[in-house]
Amino acid sequence: MTARILCISFSDIMADSRVLRQLEVLSEFGEVTTLSYGEKPAKATHHLRINSALPSLPQTVPGVLALALRRFKAVALSAPAVKAAAELAAGQQFDLVVANEARALPLAHHLADQMDSPVSVWGDMHEWAPEERAHVLSWRLLVKPFMTHVCREYLPRTQAVSAVNGSIGKLYEERFGLSVRVVRNAGAFRDLRPSEPVPGTVRLVHSGAAIPGRNLEGMIAAVLQLDDSYTLDFYLVKARDGGKYWAELKKLSAGSDRIRFHDAVAPDDLPRTLNQYDLGIFSLPPRTTNHRLMLPNKFFDFVQARLGLVFSPSPETSALIDRHDIGVVTRDYSSEALADAIRALSAEDVDRFKKNADAAARALSSREDEDVVRDIIQRLLLEKAA
Repeated sequence: MTARILCISFSDIMADSRVLRQLEVLSEFGEVTTLSYGEKPAKATHHLRINSALPSLPQTVPGVLALALRRFKAVALSAPAVKAAAELAAGQQFDLVVANEARALPLAHHLADQMDSPVSVWGDMHEWAPEERAHVLSWRLLVKPFMTHVCREYLPRTQAVSAVNGSIGKLYEERFGLSVRVVRNAGAFRDLRPSEPVPGTVRLVHSGAAIPGRNLEGMIAAVLQLDDSYTLDFYLVKARDGGKYWAELKKLSAGSDRIRFHDAVAPDDLPRTLNQYDLGIFSLPPRTTNHRLMLPNKFFDFVQARLGLVFSPSPETSALIDRHDIGVVTRDYSSEALADAIRALSAEDVDRFKKNADAAARALSSREDEDVVRDIIQRLLLEKAA
């Protein structure tokens, strides 16, 4: 019997690498209806599109006041995007509901409770929800307590819970008494080879989102400290600010022709695009728990692109870099430390890291993560059938 699966994500789904990988596996089990911002993804059978202008958290005066007064039950389903999503999916029947990130959990359980027969909910939490944007004061004061409430209220009755790595999974287990599966942000294995070096040039690259808080300024500052033999290319998804932050970053590059900005490429095309470079760089001060315990998409994208890595310290990324000898870890989070780490690498070091990334590409691909996802889906669907 073909399963009917609802996949909820309050993200632009076509730019959300993790959810797109999730859909690849979900589609093996039946018809998938996506409920999200953005266009219909290829692996979805049906798509319920949420107006991208609608926020997924309360932002009206009454909504903010309710957050401030800790009236969390009143706001769990009241954000504009959540209300619109509930209306889009009302009356439809599914065999499994997938909630991507904590903000989707109340809606997922609300919809599951409306169905004619019991339906399991899988909560893919991605990262540590209570501190998603805790470096922003308003978020820390208003939203962090709400996210903590959502986790405490809904996770214990969620039939499967997953997170991006073991460190974050352990936080959920300790704080909320859960059993958490690890589904990393690894991408599919790509049949690529390390690019040939360009004599006298070290080609640095960074991919990700052009939003404040990602320390893109620090990476620009580091490269400006290096000599003319180093270049840096950015492949960035622009923020929803009309390109304002993007323009600010370009100003910080001081007109240097060694620092170039490119539009983002589709997640599926990213490793092949990055393959022309030598080193993938990333430095992020641990201003939040998620920053401290990061294991981001870009780490795996860089490996599949057969690049060496230069990353700031983090338990998860540092362990993998050391285990596979695919790069170096900076001494701290400063632009000086990043520049020094890059400058210290010889051509032989870069060549070794790229070759070792090639050797590690299968182990650091999504194959084992896909098996975890299949196991979660099979178990939940079998429980419903029983």
